Amino acid sequence: MKRKLFSVVLITFVVVLLVTVAIMFTTVQSATGEICVAVASNFTDTIKDIAERFEAKTDRNVVLVFGSTGKLYAQIKNGAPFDIFFAAAVREPELLEKEGPAVPGSRFTYAVGKLVLWSPEAGYVDREGKVLEQADFRHLAIANPKLAPYGRAAQEVLQARGIWDELSERLVRGENISQTFQFVKSGNAELGFVACSQVKRPGQSIEGSWWEAPQTLYSPIEQQAVLLKDSKIARDFLVFVRSEEALKIIREYGYSTP
Repeated sequence: MKRKLFSVVLITFVVVLLVTVAIMFTTVQSATGEICVAVASNFTDTIKDIAERFEAKTDRNVVLVFGSTGKLYAQIKNGAPFDIFFAAAVREPELLEKEGPAVPGSRFTYAVGKLVLWSPEAGYVDREGKVLEQADFRHLAIANPKLAPYGRAAQEVLQARGIWDELSERLVRGENISQTFQFVKSGNAELGFVACSQVKRPGQSIEGSWWEAPQTLYSPIEQQAVLLKDSKIARDFLVFVRSEEALKIIREYGYSTP
């Protein structure tokens, strides 16, 4: 009887201790004014600029974690402690809002991406993308269509032009659009489909040569964000992202905005 009572007391103590620690962690995080934000890799430089402006205005800290939309979604479903998710698609935020853990009604479109065929070599990519049919290259880089919306868009463009099967053996697939960009920038692939935001910088011309794929050739890359943990700082950050100051930054990196 005493042993059973001792076990109950011990279990109760452990539960109370764990709850106390969780409360303390949440309190400390709130007190320090810090949020952790999961971001699709195409939005890397853009969100860094936005977060820097937000931190300067509010004296709060935004921790950014980058990856493919598919992998970040899987991490969130497995309990990754993110406060906000900036995806490069609609599907994953929509699922999180329907199934949890996203806050209902918090999902919105923050940008519409553009796909470009790019090479760091001047004159290599023509302004109509005919280089794809000429196939005078060893490797063409795209993001993994199963994980990255920009990869799916690249596949749709190649299929629309009737050369997906023809070029399949020359494709180099990046885990996400950032890795795809590095394949091309490093010369491991002569050219590749990347996000416009990766080659366009505010106030600067695009280096190398490029072709902007007509948006009629691929499904719109509508990028949505969703709130995962409701807090004042997280909501304040999302309000700032939708402000004209942040929208101007987004457009300067080559995106369209709602």
